[in-house]
Amino acid sequence: MEEAREIRRREADWDFIERQPARIKYALIYYIKTGDFRTAARLAGVGVEEFLEKAREAGIPLV
Repeated sequence: MEEAREIRRREADWDFIERQPARIKYALIYYIKTGDFRTAARLAGVGVEEFLEKAREAGIPLV
């Protein structure tokens, strides 16, 4: 679990994340910390597919 979190943190495009609207930004950070994309999508107020696309754009791997 800790290793996956570190991989997500290291691979993430933090400049991209910081430029996102607050809900998306904090949901992406939540996802990096927990790996829970379903809850992160709810926090962002978007569907799971849309959230995963945003995470992909942010360079966050699915681990």
